[in-house]
This record gives sequence, structure tokens and C-alpha cells, in this order.
Amino acid sequence: MKSIFRKTGTILFGTIAALSFAACSESFMDDINKDVNNPADVDSKFIIPELVLQTAHVNVGGDCNTYFGVYVEHWTGTHNQLWLAEVRNGIERVASTLNDNWGSVYNAIRNAKTVINKTNEGAVEDDNVLVRAVAEIMLAYNAALATDMFGDTPYEQAGDYIHFVTPKIDKQEDIYKDVMRLLDDAITLLGDDTEWAANTLNSYDLMYNGNAEKWQKFAYGLKARYTMRLINRSTDKAGDYQKILDYISKSFADATEQASVNVYDGTNQNPLFDFEWSRDGISSSKSLYEKLMARSDPRVNRAYFHSGGWNYLDSADVRDYLPQNGSIAESQYKFAYDYSMLSEISGVHLLSYHELLFLKAEALVNLNKVDSAKTILKDAIVASMANFETNLAGTLNSPSLMEYGGVEGPTDETIPFEEIDSCFTNFVVPLFDADPLKEVMIQKYIAFWGSNGESTECYNDVRRMKAMGHDFYGLANPKPEKFPLRAPYGTDDTTANPEVKAAYGDGMYVYTENVWWAGGTR
Repeated sequence: MKSIFRKTGTILFGTIAALSFAACSESFMDDINKDVNNPADVDSKFIIPELVLQTAHVNVGGDCNTYFGVYVEHWTGTHNQLWLAEVRNGIERVASTLNDNWGSVYNAIRNAKTVINKTNEGAVEDDNVLVRAVAEIMLAYNAALATDMFGDTPYEQAGDYIHFVTPKIDKQEDIYKDVMRLLDDAITLLGDDTEWAANTLNSYDLMYNGNAEKWQKFAYGLKARYTMRLINRSTDKAGDYQKILDYISKSFADATEQASVNVYDGTNQNPLFDFEWSRDGISSSKSLYEKLMARSDPRVNRAYFHSGGWNYLDSADVRDYLPQNGSIAESQYKFAYDYSMLSEISGVHLLSYHELLFLKAEALVNLNKVDSAKTILKDAIVASMANFETNLAGTLNSPSLMEYGGVEGPTDETIPFEEIDSCFTNFVVPLFDADPLKEVMIQKYIAFWGSNGESTECYNDVRRMKAMGHDFYGLANPKPEKFPLRAPYGTDDTTANPEVKAAYGDGMYVYTENVWWAGGTR
């Protein structure tokens, strides 16, 4: 199946190779069959831009995020493949559906391993400590992405195509052990500031411009995320909740430090915008709208416009243009859009500041520090609403939309803080007091709605909560038995790797078998 993700505006990275030719004919003949435009080996720093960009643009912001956004009802699939996923016709178990993400995440794993091998102690670039630490963090990130999506999956042998053409499948538990090891090693490396003069990463780092302190904060934030991911398998939950708080204290201080890749200016397009602008495959979600309305959330009057006329819709008008989750006829340009769907110039978050605040609130709730959790929850909501405003601005200032006259926006310039405060006091607090964990997770769910690639992380939360016996989200799709518990292995390996082919079978396990951290066996 062709990817739903049209890769327009692709950023190309090149390197300049200086070639010297000796006068002798033997030297000339040595080089005559070399493709100088595709060097066989490059400095490790030249691999980092592709690694970071591919991780953000495809692995985080691409096909999986779009499908998972339908599964968790951040939006409704209303056309073509996404409509098929919406009505659960079986596309969610087909190996070709997410094959592009399958191939891309393993390309990132290969690139990260290549950089680590080139910069390890004793290797040719062993003085390039920052580059090695960055590669370890990105390997940990993509390994977690792979196993969160697919469960038990190739990892240890993946990327070494010389020795392992058909890499073996590894257990999710073992993959996560290596994820944590990599993050710990990167944190240690990044704590040694005596090596920075040796690295030349700088502008080749599309996220932090070679800032080691921010990469270390990112690694600590990921430790918090993944410790919470594994909480159902913990033998010391209270201790791990405390560790999460400790990791967060060493991570981002505010949204300016969050791990976000933004190279989008209209020529290069945010991946969700890219998909929706070219395919018109998703529309607004009625079940999410109802969550906003139940809380008198001020975002509900700033979220929607009509897909046909591009006219603003307030919370009352939009009711007539919201498709029923899971039971609609296929259509285009009929329903409401979220402004966040077409936020062309917004970045992709690998780990946001508001996510850390929600993790902190969740840990505090589970440690029975409810008053502290309530305070942090308000901070998290304020941060998420600021992120929402950034996405809204990314649509109203979209270069592609402006070429056609632009989209009509809400009348208020931004959400007044008084409205946020009133919403929190009068609606969120009573819901929090009644069920603290549920309200933290619902507010996190709302915060992850948008163009920043956070629906994948929301999908992980939904599965994690279900494994804990919590059905907080009120998903409205009438086929709950067809909610995918994981992504299917990709066609590239279900047809070429016997071990993956056997594990895939007919793909029906997607509906019945949880991943290991959600209580499953694989």
C-alpha cells in the first residue's frame, strides 16, 4: 500500500568531499569506479541530521501517528485508508499499512548504531563524545518506538545487514533494558564537559545546535517517560514513581528546552499538514469535542473550522459538522477540521515540556500527594494551552493556506488567562477531586491532540491505562473489540524474514495480544 504520508518538502543533506588526485595512473584507476556523490563513509556528524529529522518527520510524525490518532479518537478517519481504519475493516492488521514506518524506524536504528560504532572508545572518532551521546539517545528513542509499536521485534541484530540479513526477534523486556542502558550511558557522557572542544556537531544538530546540557535534559526526560511506561511491570512502584520525579527535576525547565524539531516553513511542511493537505483523510473527532465541552475548555471555541468553506466554527456551530466516531460514510470536505490538523509550520515534539508535567502529576497522584499533583496539573494545562495556541498560529499563518486567502480564525487573539483559571477552578478541580488519576490522563490526552506527533504517545497511554484496568477515555468507536493493541509487522520483513513472518501469521494478534509492558507476553 502506498504510504499515506506524501514526502513533500524533503530536506536534503549533503557533504563536501575533497578529492586529491596523484599524477600516477594507478591512483586514478583506484578512484575511477567510485561514486563521489554517494561516499561509502562519512564523518559521524554528517549522519546526525538525517537521524534526527527522520525520527521526527517520519517515525514520530508520520503514518503511525496518523493512524494512532484515529484509534485514540484525536480525529476521525473520513476518507480512504484512514476511513477504513475508522470503521475497522481490517486495515489495522495488514502488514503493508505501516510498512513505511517499519522501514524508517529500522533505518534510524541502523544510522544510530553506525554513529555509535564510529565514536566508541578506540574507534576512529572516539574523541567525538557529544556525537556518540546523541546517537545513543536517538538509538534508545527509536528502539522504544519500534518495540512500543510492534512488541517483540528485531533489535540487537537489526541494522547489521552484512552479518544478519534476517535479524532475530528480541523480547520487549530486553529491548527496554538496552534503552535504559543507552540513556544512562549518554547521561554519563554528557556530564563530562571536558570533551566538548573535540566535537563539531553544532549546526548539524537540528534540535539543540550541539547543546550538550539540553541533550542531557532530554535523556533524563526520556528516563521519566520510559520508567512510567514500564510501571505495570515494576516490582517497586512507589520507588519508580519517585525516580520519575527525580528524572523530571533534571529535565526541561520550560517549553524552550523541550525536544522539538521545527524545520517547517511552508517549503518543508509539518507531516500532519502534509498528509491532510494532500489527502483530506481525517476530520474532527466528536468524542474529543465532548470531552472539551464537559470541561467548558476554552480551546473548544478556538479549535474548529469548516473543511469546505474554511470558515470559523464556534462550539455551537461545530456540532452539525462532527462525524460520529466509527460509524460514518466515507466523504471529503464535509466535516469540521481542527486548526491543529493544518498547522503547517509547527514542529514535531520528540518529548514536550507539557508531557513531563503530566508525568509529574501522574507520579504525584500515585504517591498520594494529591494537593501537589493538582498544582502541577494546572501548570501542565497552562503549558498545553500555550502549545495549542502555537498550533493555531501555525494554521492561521500557513504559507500554503495563505496562497488561497487563508483560513478564518477565532476573534480572540489568544485564550485569556482568566478563562483558563475559571475552567480549572470550576470544572477541572471537581473532576480531579472525584478521580485524580482519570482527570490527569484526560487532560494529558487533550494536550496530545494536535500536529506535533504526540498521538503515538497518547496511544501508549491508552494501552497502559487499559492494562491497569482503567478505561478512562470513553472511546466511542462501536467496535471496541477491534481496537488495535499494537501495530502489525511491516511487509518488508513479513515477506523476507522467516522469524518475523511466523510471528505475524495472519495479523489477527493485533486485536488480541497486548505488548509486554501492557501485560502481554510479546
